[in-house]
Amino acid sequence: MQTDLSIASLILGASALVKFVMLILLIASLASWALIFAMRRQMREARREIQAFEDAFWSSEDLTGLYNRVSKQSETAAGMEAIFESGFKEFARLRNHGGLDAADILDGAQRAMKVTVSRQLDAMESNLPTLATVGSVSPYIGLFGTVWGIMNSFQALGNVHQATLAMVAPGISEALVATAMGLFAAIPAVIAFNRFASDIDRIFSRYDIFIEEFLAILRRQVNAR
Repeated sequence: MQTDLSIASLILGASALVKFVMLILLIASLASWALIFAMRRQMREARREIQAFEDAFWSSEDLTGLYNRVSKQSETAAGMEAIFESGFKEFARLRNHGGLDAADILDGAQRAMKVTVSRQLDAMESNLPTLATVGSVSPYIGLFGTVWGIMNSFQALGNVHQATLAMVAPGISEALVATAMGLFAAIPAVIAFNRFASDIDRIFSRYDIFIEEFLAILRRQVNAR
């Protein structure tokens, strides 16, 4: 009689602990894919926002007018808009304060923008630890299920007088499904983690460049005054 070695039958025929391991890996895989799609959309929106704001910034001849437009939507401002808003707001406050030299005014504006950048970075990187955890832990969880399944298979062989490959193959195949599921959960998570980490680095490099260019414009305004 031929043994059914299809994936579905192997999963259904696995022991309770191996099934529990597979369930954990399935949940981890679904969660990582949900984060992958969410972060992909977040990175795309961040790049679109950067391009749109840079176009508005460099085409604007009045920074005060641009600030007024951005501040009206301060609750929804994010990314480069939020950086510009915080920097210009602090710049205007310190400039109107009086008794401060140009260096102090520019340092205050720079600190305000750096704080906003840090908040943006925390928000963008909030899901990266989950992807890193899934990518690093899933293979070990799958390996645990495999080892447990193989142990059960060999323990069952101790009750027979003559072992054959047909008797061993189903149990080992069931156990190896857990390893396969662990790799299936881990590989996309690791690839996505590296990709999104690189995207975030590029986005924040553009933020840093904008801060330097914006400070140069503010420096000219202070010196002109």
